Amino acid sequence: MDFSAVPLTDEQRQFAREVSAFLDEVVTEEVHEHERRTGDGFHEGVHLALGSRGWLFPSWPVAEGGAGLDRVSQRILELELTRRGVPGITISTTSLVWSAVELFGDPGLAAELKPGVAAGRVRFCLGYSDPEGGSDIAAVHLRAVQDGDDWVLNGAKLWTTGAHNCQYTFLITRTDPEAPKHKGLTMFLVPLDSSGVEIQAIRTYGDERTNAVYYSDVHVCDRYRLGGVNEGWAVLRGPLDEEHNRSPSDGLDDVARLGRRYLRQFESALDAAARWAKRTTRSDGTLVAEEPAFLERLGRQVIEAEAALVTPGLMGRNKASLAYIAGIAELMDLVGPEALLTRGADGALEDGVIEFAHRWAQGTATYGGTTEVFKNMIAQHLLGLPRLALAGDKAYIREGT
Repeated sequence: MDFSAVPLTDEQRQFAREVSAFLDEVVTEEVHEHERRTGDGFHEGVHLALGSRGWLFPSWPVAEGGAGLDRVSQRILELELTRRGVPGITISTTSLVWSAVELFGDPGLAAELKPGVAAGRVRFCLGYSDPEGGSDIAAVHLRAVQDGDDWVLNGAKLWTTGAHNCQYTFLITRTDPEAPKHKGLTMFLVPLDSSGVEIQAIRTYGDERTNAVYYSDVHVCDRYRLGGVNEGWAVLRGPLDEEHNRSPSDGLDDVARLGRRYLRQFESALDAAARWAKRTTRSDGTLVAEEPAFLERLGRQVIEAEAALVTPGLMGRNKASLAYIAGIAELMDLVGPEALLTRGADGALEDGVIEFAHRWAQGTATYGGTTEVFKNMIAQHLLGLPRLALAGDKAYIREGT
């Protein structure tokens, strides 16, 4: 593995300055306050501003609405967006879905949508999880029944983050209830302004907003079908693998790509705890930062976070979540009552950074699939172990045995 620094050209250095100046202008305190208030993971003004520069899909040619950036410049942009805390959930889901639209969608539909996608006016969310399905995406109950040139949808999806800010959802449906679980599925790109679609907010423990989306006799033209009928699992696999960090890396990404996103809040909390220790004294007048026991416990969490950051792929995703959840609990115990106070409360440590990080940590055990799902994936796909058999799984017994 090459750990050397990437040398920047004069053009790339100039681009970095351009990005910084632009974000100074558009990522205001109002943007951060909007995110704290709504938990949307999205700000329309910033999203459209990025689209106007071609920075939502920076690798696309300028003629197609992108910026034509080289890979290093793309990484510069990505790191600066992260550093500024730009809400990026809808940027991510739109990017995940677009690859499937381009590959499996009606060419005319893709051509029609692409300018709006590049500009930020057209956005996609993920319609995966049924209320009855738990963590099993293929356990789909939402039905799609063909009616002439249309399909009629009935059912519901949970955890459809960003649906209220998007124009389409990438929806997995059950089209053949008699087929094996992964065989009777079909994917659609469903317009969310369709009659019969109802979006209801769900607020999470970590102040995020996600949604339940209900489909009652929703008619969707066959033009919006992605891929073949009952071949939806093949359509879904590309975006799903990308979300699970199973796509190849070119060496410029973080080693633990999904884990990196989780750990930013933990790192902010660790930094806040270190600053608190440097200014806080015990009853005998000694600084907390001078106590060997405090330093040992804080240092252990720093090491765990660093270990997660250099753990790749599926394992890095799980390591980051598990280290974060355990570490933030330890951090709250180390700091004490100040760490329990929420943003805006008198005496809250750095306006509640540790308290918020503790609540936000809990969701990392489920994002993109639960830690248990990822453990099974690691066991099967990386370690070559047999699929886990659980009580209640369907058993197929040969006749006469």
